[in-house]
Amino acid sequence: MNTDVIRKLAKENQAYALKMRREFHQNPEISGQEQQTRKRLIRELEQMGVLYRLLPGTGLIAFVQGEKPGRGRVIRADIDGLAVQESEKNLKQQKTCCSTVPGTAHACGHDAHMAMLLGTIRVLMALRSELAGTVYCCFEEGEETNCGVFKMLDALKEYDIEKCFALHVYNGLEAGKIDITPGPRMAGDIIVGIQVHGVSGHGSRPDQAINPIIPAAHIITELDSAFRNQLDAEKPLTLGICIIQAGAAPNIIPDKAYMRGTIRYFDTEEGQKAMEIVRRVSENTADSHRCTIAFEPELKLRLLPVVNDPAVAVQVSRDVAKIWGEEALGSCGKWYASECFSRYMNCWPGALGFLGIRNEELGSGAPHHNGAFDIDESVLSLGICAEAAFAFGEAAQ
Repeated sequence: MNTDVIRKLAKENQAYALKMRREFHQNPEISGQEQQTRKRLIRELEQMGVLYRLLPGTGLIAFVQGEKPGRGRVIRADIDGLAVQESEKNLKQQKTCCSTVPGTAHACGHDAHMAMLLGTIRVLMALRSELAGTVYCCFEEGEETNCGVFKMLDALKEYDIEKCFALHVYNGLEAGKIDITPGPRMAGDIIVGIQVHGVSGHGSRPDQAINPIIPAAHIITELDSAFRNQLDAEKPLTLGICIIQAGAAPNIIPDKAYMRGTIRYFDTEEGQKAMEIVRRVSENTADSHRCTIAFEPELKLRLLPVVNDPAVAVQVSRDVAKIWGEEALGSCGKWYASECFSRYMNCWPGALGFLGIRNEELGSGAPHHNGAFDIDESVLSLGICAEAAFAFGEAAQ
């Protein structure tokens, strides 16, 4: 496969991807409710003559069947928006387009992910005679809530798949750069929900009640100390307690206090260790205050870290450099957000690339999940290039 051909087709599909990204951006739908988004995807696929499979819910798989023998490869794009009110301005100026749905926005770049994968499908369809095996182009519902990933994986396990790939636009990397570094790239996720049970009573006599707020406060501070002193400082891990709920009146000691947050980690053993510290500190602290503990939801590893397979990451990076130029390769640190693409990588070797969208001149680069979030749309063709490079594999050289 001539790399100049892939580059040319990727650039030719920039305008198409931009148009589709803006259309998706203006019409976001939250996790599990992406019915109109799926209908729009279907319309595009049918116009291209691409076969597809509808999954329960709102996800679908498009099949690009190469004319050469080979094993299957998966490329994933997520399709859901967020319950975020979008700002009409980014960090500097008026945005080129905004959500038309009050309280809902594509504030994490999933609109761009869909648009790039559609552009990639157009490239692959034009080069089917050079393509080996089938490329399974997965449009996954509900990534933000994990409501679609198991349906997708159940379907994909019916096929002979060799490896998988995904892109995520990222405000931590400058526009025009892509980072597909081997090793840990996005954090694993443990939901921490702790219900402390005490005995309610009158606020004037705390000695005649068992106030659950006191041990709840101690649990938070004790966890901070335990994490700093018992976990490996060279293995990044964070705990964020984001919710504390207790009581409804200033003169009533409540019978329970609830706190909730997340642990983010990049080493699974360290994540397990942190989880046991939470369990031990919570139970012991509650017991010392004559309270009991319930973990709601159950304390467990929810998502594993995204760890890029070295062979896949090196192959795609190398081929992007050959197609687009060495200057396209960038570097950034780990991202502490979590991604259910890690579940694909539990099934097959794979990689997730960060596609930079930060451009100070345009004002793009606000935090993900923020109303001011915006992207530099010029990077869409580079994303198409990376996905096509993965799909062609060694043939892209």
